[in-house]
Amino acid sequence: MEEHLLGITKLLNHILGPLALSLLHALHITPENPEVPIPQHVVMGLVVLLIGTLAALFLRSRLSAERPGAAQQVAEMLLTNPLGIGIRDLLEENTGHEALRYIAFVGTISIFVLLGNLMGVLPFFASPTGNISVPLACAILTFFYFNWQGIRHHGVGGYLKHFAGPVWWLAWLIFPVEIISTTARLLSLTVRLWANIFASDMIYGIFLSLLAAPALWGWTKTPALGVILGVFPAVLPLAFIGLHIFVSIIQAYVFTILPSVYIGMATAEEH
Repeated sequence: MEEHLLGITKLLNHILGPLALSLLHALHITPENPEVPIPQHVVMGLVVLLIGTLAALFLRSRLSAERPGAAQQVAEMLLTNPLGIGIRDLLEENTGHEALRYIAFVGTISIFVLLGNLMGVLPFFASPTGNISVPLACAILTFFYFNWQGIRHHGVGGYLKHFAGPVWWLAWLIFPVEIISTTARLLSLTVRLWANIFASDMIYGIFLSLLAAPALWGWTKTPALGVILGVFPAVLPLAFIGLHIFVSIIQAYVFTILPSVYIGMATAEEH
């Protein structure tokens, strides 16, 4: 199915497209669509990065211990909250006293996923996480990070020993199973995020098109019937916007708790 190009994607490709095309050719990379060398999910990812950076700068300029503003309180709730589902809460639960060491990476991935998911709610924008390459990139970064933390904590030999299991004479069997299981986390992180966001957008489009057709048919019969049947496609977006926001938050939470668990497993002393 051909992707509908947003105005911001067309604008950025109009401005930077020739430069991007030249760079890709220099790297011997052929873009999928030479007319749009900067894909839409890349444009949306850059928008998310820009929004996140501006929000962080705005928040930093207004930090106050005596009189925290609304933005600061929301940011603090993302880190820690009474429900125990903040970024710091999940890291402390799974990694213990070294949680502060991992907040920068896990928090960055979590907030990027959250903002990326929510972009689909805004008019004239789309969720970059609805393209499988974006969740895959986040999953690859997470995969390398938690393995690196395991190596840093235990050393190369100690971390590899973790995959062999506690019983030495079963190591030949457990080691390949553990390697496959660990590598499969790439697929798990990627598909879980991509499938939920992609399905949310697709279901919304399908239901809207199905309900819009009867409204158009009713309008050809009589305006009154068209208005009555048009209530459903008019109200439907509100329900799906709420659903999309719910799915976006849940998937950002999942992309916070799973990296926290993986880091905790990689740096645990018990093997």
